[in-house]
Parts: sequence; structure tokens; C-alpha cells
Amino acid sequence: MSDDEREEKELDLTSSEVVTKYKSAAEIVNKALQLVVKECKAKAKIVDICEMGDAFIREQTGNMYKNAKKKIEKGVAFPTCLSVNNTVCHFSPLASDSSELEEGDMVKIDMGCHIDGFIAVVAHTHVVKDGPVSGRQADVIAAANTAAEVALRLVRPGKKNKDVTEAIQKVAAAYDCKIVEGVLSHQLKQFVIDGNKVVLSISNPDKRVDDAEFEENEVYAVDIVASTGEGKPKLLDEKQTTIYKRAVDKNYHLKMKTSRFIFSEINQKFPILPFTARALEEKRARLGLVECVNHDLLQPYPVLHEKPGDYVAHIKFTVLLMPNGSDRITSHPVQELQPTKAIDDPEIKAWLALGTKTKKKGGGKKKKGKKGDKADELTESEAGAEPMDASTNGGS
Repeated sequence: MSDDEREEKELDLTSSEVVTKYKSAAEIVNKALQLVVKECKAKAKIVDICEMGDAFIREQTGNMYKNAKKKIEKGVAFPTCLSVNNTVCHFSPLASDSSELEEGDMVKIDMGCHIDGFIAVVAHTHVVKDGPVSGRQADVIAAANTAAEVALRLVRPGKKNKDVTEAIQKVAAAYDCKIVEGVLSHQLKQFVIDGNKVVLSISNPDKRVDDAEFEENEVYAVDIVASTGEGKPKLLDEKQTTIYKRAVDKNYHLKMKTSRFIFSEINQKFPILPFTARALEEKRARLGLVECVNHDLLQPYPVLHEKPGDYVAHIKFTVLLMPNGSDRITSHPVQELQPTKAIDDPEIKAWLALGTKTKKKGGGKKKKGKKGDKADELTESEAGAEPMDASTNGGS
């Protein structure tokens, strides 16, 4: 077997080294998220928290595989974002931005880490307050969190992507919320954060994706965004966009010297995974990025908004489809919730009661274990806390 064949063969979860790298990345991003949640206080500057999240990931990954024979790429796989209230996603401002958090703000934290290109991403929603979260804020967090729990049980070998799309919409509706349009859950592969197998958040005639079946040894980033509004976010200001990803299949001879300088810096530092413009030389960046985006050399991650007064919640997790069942490796417990709605739909309760591990014998039947029982408690108490077992804390 040639080296190339050996490398190709070992790049999925059949290799214990690959599983270890995913779990190590998950452990770091879970700790980074914990750190960021602690810093989400009134009067805290958003950009400072984003920087701290990224710095922690860089520092922790920097300590790993130091003595490896060949250089192993590692670090931030998706820059830390803090999107507040009706801002849906991707808010990771430049150093000059003075936005601060306020008491009662609903903060969506989104971040990712990789080791050797094996990516662990996570998103979590936190309200800046002491004590339980109530009212519509609690409804929308419970909607996203319960939808994530259902998705965890349906992203499994033999199930189809459209099964998940239909289920998460049903869960959101039970809380009188909407799943936000345009959000995709992607398969993850080495150095690929947006693999070809996807789950649509909403089935929509304008946005079609290929039907796909989940398979053993695949990895997915399951991405759930729910809103108390219409779930049809808008781009209000292109200048707010700061996160980009190199479109590796595109080439163009840039005219402006500034653009060429910035593009060369991007190719050197961030050849594949998303990055923030904060990491570039800021004076030149804004001008240079525009030409790069206009010629499709960079894919922007726009900052989207629902209407003022709407609340948006975001839960994202990374799941490994192991032979013995689904292993959710990134998560953070939600605050105590007091939603105005309760789940009484028998189909949703049945989904939540499914185990996440499969029996070795008996053709992959679902095993109802402690995790399923806890999930039932979730629906009864509506506390919205995530049913967890030891495997969900990433890296155990």
C-alpha cells in the first residue's frame, strides 16, 4: 500500500488517531466556550471576548503535537462570534468596534477548533442575567436545544437528511418559534468545514439539496438556529462582515496592490479554514478584502439579522457517527429555562426517548438507556437542560 493510499484509508473514524484528534479539538473548544460564557457579563466588550476565545484555542492547540515528525496544522477552525438578540450569526467585530453586552442580552456564541484539520465546532446561547431565563427568551432557547437533542437522535446511519429537517421544524413549532432559513448542517472532513452532505434547516423550493443518508464513520456539525420572529434573516450592512473563507477553487489576478498584499497574507496564514479580518493588518484589510470578495476569491460569512425585538437562539454540536452509536463531542449545558410552552406532542417525545448508542447485535436497534430517560425528563420539566452522558463532554 502506498503512503497516499494509507493516508486516504486512515482519514475517517476507523482510525483511532483521527478519533483522538477530533476529541482533543472538542475538549479545547468546550473549554474555550466555558471561558467565553463566564465572560459574558454586562459592560463586557464583545471584541475582547471574541479575541479571548480565539487566543485560548490558539494557545491550547499550540501545546499539542509539538514533537510530531511532520508539522501538524492546528488552531482556530471558526473564529469566535458573539451575536446578540436579533443578530443571527457571524458577529465578530474588528478591534476598533466598541459594542458591549448589556444585562438581559441573549448572546449566541459560535466557535471552532481543529487539530490536523479534524474540526470540532460548537454554538451555544446564553442570556446575560442571574437566575432562570423565562418568557420568549426561554421558549426560543428550549426550541433550539430540544431540536438539537432530536437531531442528535436522528443523525444516525440509515436515516436521511430530510428526516432531520422535518423534525427540527416540528420541535420549533411546538414552542411557537421558527427554525431560521438558510442554515445548513454540514458533514465535516479533514480541513473541510462545509462538506457536500448537508441537512437543510427548512425545506424550501428555492433551496434544494441532494437527498443523503447518514453513514457510519461520518462526522457532522449539526447547526440549529431558532427565532421568535419569521426566521427569514436579512443582511443589513455588508461592512459588518468580518469572517471569510478562501474559495480554493477560484483564481483571479487582483489589480490593486493592497488586495494582492492581503490575499497573499490570507493564503499564507489561512489557506483553507474561515478566519477573521481582525487577524489581518487592519488598515489595508478593508479595502483589499472588497476586491477579493468581488472576484469570488473569498466566501464571506455575512452578519444577518431578524427584526428588532425578535430573539434568536443557536445551538450547534459536532457528532461522530461511531460503530457503537452517535457520540456528541461538543456541548455546554443551557441555563435553567422557564418556557411558556411545554412539549406534549407524542412524536417529539418518542424522538427524545431514543437512545444515542446502538446495540452491536440486532441490526442497530435503538437502545433506550439513561440518556433517553433523561431526555424524557427534559420534556416533562421543560428545564431545557441538555441530557448528557459522559461522552458528551468532549474528549472523554
